[in-house]
Amino acid sequence: MVAAAVLFVSSAALMILSARVPAFAEWHAEHIYPLLTGSIGRISGVFPFSVSEVGIYALLCVFVVTWIRLVIRTVRICWKSPGSSGPAGAVEEKPSMLIVRWIAGVLLTAGILAFLYTVCCGINYHRRSFSEEEGIVTESYSVENLKEVCILLTEQVNVLADDVGRDENGILVLEESEQKGGVEALYSLAETYTSMEGYYPRPKELIFSEILSYQQLTGIYLPFTVEANYNGDMTSYNKPFTVCHELSHLRGFMQEQEANFIAFLACIGSEREDFRYSGYLSCWVYCTNALYRADPESWQEVRSLIDAAAEPDLAANNAFWDRYEGPVSDTAERINDTYLKVNGQADGVKSYDRMVDLVVAYYTERG
Repeated sequence: MVAAAVLFVSSAALMILSARVPAFAEWHAEHIYPLLTGSIGRISGVFPFSVSEVGIYALLCVFVVTWIRLVIRTVRICWKSPGSSGPAGAVEEKPSMLIVRWIAGVLLTAGILAFLYTVCCGINYHRRSFSEEEGIVTESYSVENLKEVCILLTEQVNVLADDVGRDENGILVLEESEQKGGVEALYSLAETYTSMEGYYPRPKELIFSEILSYQQLTGIYLPFTVEANYNGDMTSYNKPFTVCHELSHLRGFMQEQEANFIAFLACIGSEREDFRYSGYLSCWVYCTNALYRADPESWQEVRSLIDAAAEPDLAANNAFWDRYEGPVSDTAERINDTYLKVNGQADGVKSYDRMVDLVVAYYTERG
């Protein structure tokens, strides 16, 4: 119990300190977090599967098995006749002690996970953002500015749409593994943006990706083993962008809009055409959605310009996520929204739209 309490108190204290003293969060991101990604990340990276995913399933099994065992032992002791006795010299444990010991084990496990989350993720929510590190300033812009960016993205998608590999249904087929390509793209990005320098382990496709599908998630960063995980069932064009997004968290940039922008930069800077296509098409979706909300007529104009070769990817993506819409996805979105707000992203799930601001600023800066 004492060890669990120390872990919980330490986690809370570190989170409060990082929120109130930004310099501490920055120091942690620059000096402590790289050590964690370079050590824990290297160890978990040895395994071809997501260590966190398997570990979570194992913990759930242990929780259920030990709980059943606790119930059985407690019932046996309570129903044991007063006159009966066990082996000579044996001391029968009281049910209350069995329960206390089981709860202590559960709390200790939870405390360890809470501490790992704090040092491998939570503190980083209060560090300087990628855009701040790299001097990318967002300013107000007009609908016309947004439309111009959408047209530029459309042109880039159209250039690549006919060159990438496709299957018999016209859907993108990746040249090689998105895992290897993602790591290469982030290392390449680090040559331009020094804040991205560091070690990148191979991203992992979840064994049971359908769990993410029901949550309407393309990927997830699991801090307990410093692993970038992604949904292997989703449409191919999503995969390069997603693995780059999740890998960006290993540099301590936890804000989702920042991670999306980093993924965009990593993909379009890749030597692989399929990665560049993924980056431009994913960004096109974000920006045209924003344009639709601002000016449906301008959106319609831009939407009509997209190359027909890209349509099967967009249609397959919509069909895939539509299959998983329902109460589970709605609940998952509310949970995710709350999680983002608790960690300082006041707009919750809407914070993903800030990527559009960063993209417009990026193109404005480039002239």
